[in-house]
Amino acid sequence: MRAMLRAWLAHPLTGGLDINDPRTTALRRQIIQSKAFLRQIYDVWYRLLAGALPPGREPVIELGAGAGFLRDYVPDLITSDLFPCPGLDAVLDGTALPFPAASLRAVVMTDVLHHVPQPRRFLAEAARCIRPEGVVALIEPWVTPWSRVVYTSLHHEPFRPEAGAWEFPASGPLSGANSALPWIIFQRDRAQFEAEFPEWEIRSMRPFMPFRYLVSGGVALRSLMPGWTFGLWRGLEEWLEPWEDNLAMFVHIVLVRRRI
Repeated sequence: MRAMLRAWLAHPLTGGLDINDPRTTALRRQIIQSKAFLRQIYDVWYRLLAGALPPGREPVIELGAGAGFLRDYVPDLITSDLFPCPGLDAVLDGTALPFPAASLRAVVMTDVLHHVPQPRRFLAEAARCIRPEGVVALIEPWVTPWSRVVYTSLHHEPFRPEAGAWEFPASGPLSGANSALPWIIFQRDRAQFEAEFPEWEIRSMRPFMPFRYLVSGGVALRSLMPGWTFGLWRGLEEWLEPWEDNLAMFVHIVLVRRRI
């Protein structure tokens, strides 16, 4: 039944395509631009990421930038991904960053960390490359009673909040994932994270957006709502903010590099 529902909802541009193919990522860029409701969601996300950046002249690097348009909000942004895509500045791996120590102002990521099979290596590399008071700013999936239902029933990516380890087997750059990984690291295993990575302070962690991404259809599904309803859904979510810990599907996290 779930497979039939997903097939029926699949976006016609990318339905049935290999999500690890860079051409699928290029098509997803078209989807984001063409779906008015979804584009407004990215506007919210990108404003949050841009607002988290500290002042300074050091470079800001975006990982997993292939389908996005964050450069519209951070003009000097260096965009990168694991594979070549139109408009990217670099092809690189977040677990082996080609930058000198303390040379970056920030690393920003939208729905990327939960695709990193070895997150400890990324956290260590980011700590090496980002200067003191620099940040890692993320938008990621989050685990709540409501999101468990949605991610288990409708989402195509693995969702394993019960996973004992942070790592997972590497497969493709997009098919390999655990959507629960950010919650595991920063919420369930927060004490372990803080013990292993004293370089990082969790400056803020805000769960949000229980419905808007779902009704937008995201990059993989058809839109369930027209763009003009975005404000109505935003108003509903604002009214439900006291219950975000039970309803949120996403989280905005800002890590700050301590002076050690």
